[in-house]
Amino acid sequence: MALDPVQLATFQAVIEHGSFDAAARALHVTPSAVSQRIKALEQVVGQVLVRRARPCTPTAAGEPLVRLGGQVALLEHEALNAARGTLGGRQARTRVAVVVNADSLAGWFLPVLTALPDVDFDLHTDDEGHTAELLRAGTVMAAVTTEQVAVQGCRVLPLGAMRYLAVATPARHATWFAGRDPAAAFATAPMIRFNRKDTLQHRFVRMVTHRDVDPPTHFVPASASFTEAIRLGLGWGLVPEGVARADLAAGRLVDLTVGHHLDVPLHWQYWRLESTALSGLTAAVRAAAATALR
Repeated sequence: MALDPVQLATFQAVIEHGSFDAAARALHVTPSAVSQRIKALEQVVGQVLVRRARPCTPTAAGEPLVRLGGQVALLEHEALNAARGTLGGRQARTRVAVVVNADSLAGWFLPVLTALPDVDFDLHTDDEGHTAELLRAGTVMAAVTTEQVAVQGCRVLPLGAMRYLAVATPARHATWFAGRDPAAAFATAPMIRFNRKDTLQHRFVRMVTHRDVDPPTHFVPASASFTEAIRLGLGWGLVPEGVARADLAAGRLVDLTVGHHLDVPLHWQYWRLESTALSGLTAAVRAAAATALR
């Protein structure tokens, strides 16, 4: 049985806007109409598709339909623009949802978006090890991720590696690390992490010392503030090489383990569609990554 396109679009609106009422406002129908369409779609599929919570989220059965709804909407939008273009009509702007890790967004990724001036971007950010989850759920159309195995229905391209250096202020280095065994120093020196998903610091320490540590930890969930917290002496942390370079040259920060670094391979995953917007974005991402990443 074919899916009803109106029901599918309504389902996508509920997930995108987070509630039946918000979807109703976006679609210019009553909440009752939205509820009826969702129930009808669930009857066709034979599964509950929406978790009725705040916000509404797709169930495991609903996630493939989120992707399908987004893909249909994108292709319909581009086809309509192409048809209007043949008659010189005004074209509507395309919206593309992308998830990027915070360090890439703060560094090399944001200028990529200027290559597509006719596209509106809906940017999400998450730890690079978790960004593919939004792609898998259908929330976004493309992702910068560490996951090298293609999500179902997606293509994957290697971008290169983002190099991180372990840094602290000269004063904190003298207090916490100078003349000490690295394992003992890392076990007690305050660590800065982006959030609880951020395991880079622990991975680096394990690589250098072959030990696991549980030091005092500060959580600073913004890339610029993360680096500033290190400059202020709050703790040590891993900073992208490109960000750390100026501070190291100026003597504001020091490399805690000269000769050691952590390279994080990044990949670009995107929906396997013949989409003008996604193709243009992919080309711009690859060009920028070739310059910014190792």
